Amino acid sequence: MNLILRLLWQAIFARFRSPVSVFGPCRTAFTVLPTDLDVLIHVNNGVYLSMMDVARIDLMQRSGLFAPINKKGWYPVVVAQSIRYKRPLLAFQRFIIETRVLGWDDKAFVVEQRFERKGEVVAHALVRARFLSRKDGNVTPGDIVALVPSPPATPILPEYAVRWNADHGSWPTT
Repeated sequence: MNLILRLLWQAIFARFRSPVSVFGPCRTAFTVLPTDLDVLIHVNNGVYLSMMDVARIDLMQRSGLFAPINKKGWYPVVVAQSIRYKRPLLAFQRFIIETRVLGWDDKAFVVEQRFERKGEVVAHALVRARFLSRKDGNVTPGDIVALVPSPPATPILPEYAVRWNADHGSWPTT
């Protein structure tokens, strides 16, 4: 329920916030709610992942990419993600998730998301995300980039992201 309320809040108020580049960075503000906490009274590790979903939707909405993707019947899915936690987030603390697309390969985008509180990084995540079509199955990153006016060339991924992306692409699927 918490995720639904955050998504509704985001959908309603994203149009009043400044536009961002399709590839970021996009800074999405959050406040830790009591429903985000676990028995140790800090944000539950699964809640971080849900907040990252909301921040990625914010990037798509504020960049203007959400509507054309939705119109085509395409939708994003997470293929893999890794997160490192440095500091806890506690009740009622305010923080930002900064989301940016680092690059892509022939199948998926590599997205970096950083949780920042008062300028300090408290968690850092990498996400491998794809798009699927309700009609035709797979949507390539090239299909998505083609929707962008004046699209950039494929950026060169930082070495840590190249290693991470390669490692996750080689995991067994059975």
